[in-house]
Amino acid sequence: MESYAKILLIAAPVFLVLVLSEKLYGYLKFGHEFRTMDTISSLSSGYTNVLKDVLGLSVTILGYEWFYRHVAVFEIRSTFWVYVTAFFALDFAGYWVHRLSHGINFLWNRHVIHHSSEEFNLACALRQSISVFVNIFSFFLVPAAILGVKPEVIAVVAPLHLFAQFWYHTVYIGKMGFLEKIIVTPSHHRVHHAINKEYIDKNHGQIFIFWDKLFGTFQEELPSSPPVYGVTRPMSTWNPMKINFKHLALLISDAWRAENIKDKLRIWFMPTGWRPAGFEEKYPVQKIEDPYHFEKYRTEFSPAGRTFIWLQFLFTLLMLVWFFGHVAVLDVYGLMTFGFLIFLNVYAYTDFMDRNRSFLFFELLKNAFGLYMLYDTSFWESLFTGYPEGKEILAGYFVLSGLLSLLFFRTELDQSSR
Repeated sequence: MESYAKILLIAAPVFLVLVLSEKLYGYLKFGHEFRTMDTISSLSSGYTNVLKDVLGLSVTILGYEWFYRHVAVFEIRSTFWVYVTAFFALDFAGYWVHRLSHGINFLWNRHVIHHSSEEFNLACALRQSISVFVNIFSFFLVPAAILGVKPEVIAVVAPLHLFAQFWYHTVYIGKMGFLEKIIVTPSHHRVHHAINKEYIDKNHGQIFIFWDKLFGTFQEELPSSPPVYGVTRPMSTWNPMKINFKHLALLISDAWRAENIKDKLRIWFMPTGWRPAGFEEKYPVQKIEDPYHFEKYRTEFSPAGRTFIWLQFLFTLLMLVWFFGHVAVLDVYGLMTFGFLIFLNVYAYTDFMDRNRSFLFFELLKNAFGLYMLYDTSFWESLFTGYPEGKEILAGYFVLSGLLSLLFFRTELDQSSR
């Protein structure tokens, strides 16, 4: 947990700079719209994902270490080849986990957040799940365990394998010649994110594209069919926590309403999108039938309102970086309460981005909780060792944020009800 937090201290600002640089490039060179809400929603999803990982809010059933201890037959002694083997094993496992996540109803909930953006850019690469609390797919790494790849090698290679999937989420790189036959390129991954019927559930590879060609899931990007991005059941929200659980909420609702036990049970394991007979008519859900003619989700704000959202987003980044830098000095209660505060902050400002009046409740709750933890408890004292001014800055933020939220509740949201 601590080592991962240290990696994120470097990675988070780098990813932010790259995301904003891509948006600036698109705006200056092609006049592409800078969709502020979509970008902040994507980056905020990244906040919640890395925070969940650092806090360790999941359990693994039969983890890789168990398989390594029980099925290892060989041991690769060469340092170079053990890391190469680990990388290929992770990619093989990643292909199958990815493919299953697209193909089975209850597994789609763990992945839908990544496809939820109606744009395709570096920011959407950071839309990662917080809805996975039980990890069950370590058995896909059995080939690495058989070859004796140590768990600590997997732990080192896994973040590198994940970060290596960032770059190809862009529309600004065309086809890449002979590399198209070997690695996943932006062209391949544009296909994967598209909702065009000819593209759905194709190109599941993460680093190497030959898995898709080997297992029959490859599709080339066609000049006649420009990719259209998103999910066929649009999320219509910027709140990453709502996006993470929206599909699960529909599954639970449909399972509850199903009239027979068979449907109540099989809905979880049927192909993604399956619902009991007649439910589409009886309990309709918005669905995109024509990907070339639908209205993207958007909300409008005044310049002052957009500035407020950006400031909330950037201050949350500062809190996150500060948190990652002090993981080692916080006890479990301190980690969880400060983590909860950041989750609450993300929920509040993304709810405001959706123009939901309920945002005010979560915003004021966040500020009251933060002030209470600062002055009525000692759990975060280690955060400010050597930096006493940090406590005052954070307190000032809570007070100012609360006052501004009241102002924007009146000026931005009340006007829609007048």
